[in-house]
Amino acid sequence: MKFKLVIVLTFISWFAFSQETDSTSVSYKKRVLESTEIDYLMSYYNQDGVHASVTGGIGTEKLQDITPTIVVAMPINDDDVLTVNAGISAYTSASSSNLNPFDRTKKVPTGTTTIVTGASSHTTTTTTNYAVVPTPTPWAASSGASASDVWKNITADYSHSSDDRNTIVNVDASISSEFDYNSFGFGGGLTKLFNDKNTTLNISTKIFLDKWNPRYPTELDSYYEANQNLNAGFFSGVTIYDQSGTAINKSGSYVWSPYKSPFITDKSRNSYSLSFTFSQVLNKYSQFSLFFDLVQQKGWLSNPMQRVYFADIDNFYIGNPSSIPYYTSSQNQDVFQLADDIERLPSTRFKIPLGIRWNYYLNERLTLRTYYRYYWDDWGIQGHTASIEIPVKLSDRFTVYPMYRYYNQTKAKYFAPYETHLSTEQYYTSDYDLSAFNANQYGVGISYTDIFMGAKVWKFGLKNIDFRYNHYRRSNNLDANIFSFAIKFVQQ
Repeated sequence: MKFKLVIVLTFISWFAFSQETDSTSVSYKKRVLESTEIDYLMSYYNQDGVHASVTGGIGTEKLQDITPTIVVAMPINDDDVLTVNAGISAYTSASSSNLNPFDRTKKVPTGTTTIVTGASSHTTTTTTNYAVVPTPTPWAASSGASASDVWKNITADYSHSSDDRNTIVNVDASISSEFDYNSFGFGGGLTKLFNDKNTTLNISTKIFLDKWNPRYPTELDSYYEANQNLNAGFFSGVTIYDQSGTAINKSGSYVWSPYKSPFITDKSRNSYSLSFTFSQVLNKYSQFSLFFDLVQQKGWLSNPMQRVYFADIDNFYIGNPSSIPYYTSSQNQDVFQLADDIERLPSTRFKIPLGIRWNYYLNERLTLRTYYRYYWDDWGIQGHTASIEIPVKLSDRFTVYPMYRYYNQTKAKYFAPYETHLSTEQYYTSDYDLSAFNANQYGVGISYTDIFMGAKVWKFGLKNIDFRYNHYRRSNNLDANIFSFAIKFVQQ
């Protein structure tokens, strides 16, 4: 994932309910949003695992990410609201740092030098000599440029409500960027309320026109920069070893070479989605909603940073040959296998997620919130998500809510683990986000509501403070912790 992980972050939503006003019988019209509201959101995410996709399905997946975001909702007039969402995601990743694992080095002693000075006293000085040697490994972070990055995003949404507040139209646009990817998105939606606002129907669309600024594994990029000469450029003076740990003759016939050129020509990745939501208040205790999306993606859907290794192609390494037998173990700290290729996936993908939410008010202290989603795509993945959250109102101001989420999925038909794909295949990836797995997420949150907004910052009163913690564990040995914090202010 990059992140992009797959990278999972939870933010908080607040819902405002307003009393319906019949504009045909009274002259007063209640504003959609009475005054400016500011949400400050912050999340911290860390993970660790053993299936890094940048290093071909094995290796450390250590990652840390911090995501501050500000959301400002401003009333333009009685009917219109402008919402601006600006945020960054700053991460450090041991996995993506290994785009260039050969930056990782250490000093080793190579001997001593003794110098005798003084004609009569014969003063002796001994110094230790060191050499800097490469220690590339998929099991530790290098110091490459891809070790950290900042994703930047800004989104603006403009919504208009009809006089009777039963029709809402919105348009939105967004831009985001990081060191190897840029995205521009836009969309819009229509919401209709019926039956005294007990029934809601929404249809919306989103279009993202994205572009890669691709980065490739160092050995592949350097090989073509040196005109496929293993004695020039990056490879000059670098020893390459075969599977048995024997140094090869880089000018001979038995040498390492990439299976294909990694360079991509279609650098676009475009996404088109159409979303439908139906919501119904059943009675004063119960509400449910149904939703489904149609998503089409086109362009370069692979990640050019991610290596693939083939079972039917000989292996070659750079580093310490004595560590080759332990390559797939974290015991290996100083040898790295040269890539056979980058992952290659189809240029189209069609997705259909559909699901249901059901909320039930048990009593003034206890509410039940449930969620289920089914997911299908034409790459062969089917997934099921189920979650439950039980807010418990401790007082007028404090609510605590334990939560649980379960997920499982089948594997994509193009996935295989490290050293399992064959070079005769058309498409291949060792990204474990596309593998079969199940996951459990446990969490708890606490919310504070200042009913009268007595606490103030400048002209803004404090309305909510919310904190959540979740622990996420996948069956393929990925563990993550998610901390999220939200605070809401309303202009007074």
